[in-house]
Amino acid sequence: MYKIFLTLILLFSTMHAKDLSPIAKIEASGLVSDFVEDNGLLYVATDAGCVDIIDLSTQKIVSKIKIAPLATAMGDFVPARIHSVDRFKGKTLFVSSGESAYRNVWVHDGVRLRKIVDEKQQIMPKRAFFTNDGQVVFGTFGSNVILYDNKESYKLYDSHISESTMGGMILSHDRKKMVVSDESGAVRVLDVKSSQVEKVFSSEHVDNIYRVAYSNGLIITAGQDRRVGVYSLDGKVSYHIKSNFLVYSVGLSPSGKTGIYSSGTKNHLQLFNTKDGTKTDRLIGHYASLNKIMFINEHALVSAGDENTIFFWMIDN
Repeated sequence: MYKIFLTLILLFSTMHAKDLSPIAKIEASGLVSDFVEDNGLLYVATDAGCVDIIDLSTQKIVSKIKIAPLATAMGDFVPARIHSVDRFKGKTLFVSSGESAYRNVWVHDGVRLRKIVDEKQQIMPKRAFFTNDGQVVFGTFGSNVILYDNKESYKLYDSHISESTMGGMILSHDRKKMVVSDESGAVRVLDVKSSQVEKVFSSEHVDNIYRVAYSNGLIITAGQDRRVGVYSLDGKVSYHIKSNFLVYSVGLSPSGKTGIYSSGTKNHLQLFNTKDGTKTDRLIGHYASLNKIMFINEHALVSAGDENTIFFWMIDN
């Protein structure tokens, strides 16, 4: 009887699912790598050597943080790609490409731009975040997690957490926990202050996890194995959704009730109910592989692919 009831629910949901178009679009300065929202402004990392600052109420660029271009071996100059961006207490943190194979990490306080990690230190941070006390934590491609005192410029710890290449990385809302994934298909939850691994989830993926999302005790993952993994921190939820193509990106609503993932070769976004994995509406309009999906609240979200267009959406939960 229960199976029949569940089948009817899934059938009803599928019949009433619809395709949604973006309510607005904005052209960024270059290809979008990452973005973060803070007090109604969207800070967008691009490959044009700048962080675009967009007013969400008007969907217009109101300011930019720029860094100098890089000199090539031929003597030409090219923009430095910004790979990740974060905001905390009026400061912007971002990671950029260097002239060597290594990367630079910057902090902008609203007036002054300061480089806190130089490529000469030979570190390869993939992403960087502010902690809840204003320090900086970043994860490297080699799966090292480094806590950095950006005022005194030294490492508080440098912990190697996996033998596999790091995939996704995100902090909890209170910035005390970190969720990271790697190419083995495992997801780890760490304490930011100590780098201690508190939990490991590895039951739902068999290959590399590109991205992770975390909200309200729930984790979802985007896998090269064409799966979307769903885990709860208390261990009560663990399942995966099969997709028909590589899943490049995922997102979660603040409540954790609504999930979203990149779906198919046409770069659609698929919404689903995280309680049971039921698919609901699709978001249609992207023309490149997805890089980032972020909920602003339960009904509004922003997304971008490997393109210079940022998409704004409104959904019905």
